[in-house]
Amino acid sequence: MYVPANYSRQAKWPVILFLHGSGESGTDGVKQTAVGLPQAVRLYPERFPALMVMPQSVLERPWVDPKWQGLALSALDATLEEYSCDVDRVYLTGLSKGGAGAWYLAMRERERFAALAPVCGRIEKSTTSTASWEGIETVGFGEAAKKLGTELPIWVHHGDADKTVPVEQSRQMVEALKAVGNEVQYSEYEGVGHNSWDRAYQAASFPQWLFAQRRKRP
Repeated sequence: MYVPANYSRQAKWPVILFLHGSGESGTDGVKQTAVGLPQAVRLYPERFPALMVMPQSVLERPWVDPKWQGLALSALDATLEEYSCDVDRVYLTGLSKGGAGAWYLAMRERERFAALAPVCGRIEKSTTSTASWEGIETVGFGEAAKKLGTELPIWVHHGDADKTVPVEQSRQMVEALKAVGNEVQYSEYEGVGHNSWDRAYQAASFPQWLFAQRRKRP
């Protein structure tokens, strides 16, 4: 958990659920707090007036695994119960392994989130990931777009020189979302490899966009 220094129960706070990448996997409870969005929060705490939930998964399993998604949701639910939270401003993001998890968790629980921001995440099953996708039910880009629908605000980020997760994963997902009518935003970083998360999360425009989104109740 990250709790802003000026947290008070007198206000309702936005909540971010952040899913880490493969390199931050483990059981120490610390690695996932040092890379990506948590690092941006350390650098620019004034930009992130929000609570942040940072669960950690083991190296062997991906965030697309329903079991680990359930554990992440349990951590989120515990935060919503314990703290003073704005349930209409709950956001989902993740990088690499967590970017894929963010896509699939949003498909599963679309109505829980006010916005989705996957960073270098894939839709198709990985053949190179250190986390095994064995037994994971995946979907195609078109079906994924239909599951996500038109109402969920989405901002996708990817580097065009990514050799770990091909940029085509984001390009095709963005085109599929546009085809169903979602006004998805897409930032592709020229010459950037797998680490597109520093460019994405450390830009001032990221929290400005994120916190402007509110959940559209069904």
